[in-house]
Amino acid sequence: MKDAFWGIMIIVIGITSIFLVYFFQSITNTGEHNYELLKETTEAAMYDALDLAAYRYNRIIRIDREVFVESFLRRFAQDATLQHQYHIVFYDINEQPPKVSIKIQTLGTETATTIGNSDAINFQLTHTIDAILEGKEQNVGLGGTI
Repeated sequence: MKDAFWGIMIIVIGITSIFLVYFFQSITNTGEHNYELLKETTEAAMYDALDLAAYRYNRIIRIDREVFVESFLRRFAQDATLQHQYHIVFYDINEQPPKVSIKIQTLGTETATTIGNSDAINFQLTHTIDAILEGKEQNVGLGGTI
């Protein structure tokens, strides 16, 4: 009888461990995916929004605010997972010098869990980024700089 209880305890501990590993893996994968998506999308949208005419004529590095937001949302929507709802907040978009501050909150079924018979525990995964687009000056023959 004593051996049977040990066997049941090992099975219960194994099932609990598998549940915990699955739960934390889904949270980690979601968080990592959102962070990488935010970082790559912000960088690509800033390059899309570069105002090349201002750079050619005045040597000023600047971005267009509307183009940045449009490009960011389009790129983010293409690669975001469909399991979650996202709340995107643009805190600060400076056109010159090019700087953006973005916050993304994940809302969805993966962020809710129950422990025992208690109420559901809901939480949000939040990622923020402050990005600055920098240019590198190079000598271009005859003393000109780019």
